Amino acid sequence: MVAPHFSDLDAAKRAARIAARGRRTGDPLVAGRALAEHVLGAELVPPGACVAGVWPLPGEIDLRRLMNGLFERGHALALPVTPPRALPLEFRAWRPGDALAYGPMGTRFPADGTVVTPDVVLVPLLAFDRTGGRLGYGGGYYDRTLARLPHALAIGFAFAAQEAPEVPVGPHDFRLRMVATEAGIIRCGTD
Repeated sequence: MVAPHFSDLDAAKRAARIAARGRRTGDPLVAGRALAEHVLGAELVPPGACVAGVWPLPGEIDLRRLMNGLFERGHALALPVTPPRALPLEFRAWRPGDALAYGPMGTRFPADGTVVTPDVVLVPLLAFDRTGGRLGYGGGYYDRTLARLPHALAIGFAFAAQEAPEVPVGPHDFRLRMVATEAGIIRCGTD
């Protein structure tokens, strides 16, 4: 049996993911409240936009305060359904209080819900840099999904401590225009 070949980029991403997980510290609820204040205060989400968030995984910033705030402002909301590997995410309409089902890797998604196309996608990150480079969990779901949503505004979210000087990225890795953290909004490609 031949061992799988990993490129230098794959190895760099694996090492960066390990380092990024170690930097992900802080209280997810407290950070989520601060992040919500920054996003809502900056009015980053256009009026009437459908926003896709995520149900928090252990260790991630909790977006529920932000999602509730957006809902109160009249935004339609959605959560992703994780498909089989190599496929893009599907987003289902969601309202606070709707029943959730369990998905792979600890994800939660609307048990029922119409499939929708979001205008804004909140993207979970393990690491990011100021050029918009991002490192996710390694499944490529958001890269495939965002490639199919060229007009959607993608906003990464992470703890401020997850920022890295440089994130290893390849030609098919989607770059972000902005990242929201508990410390504020970072406009990528700028200082």
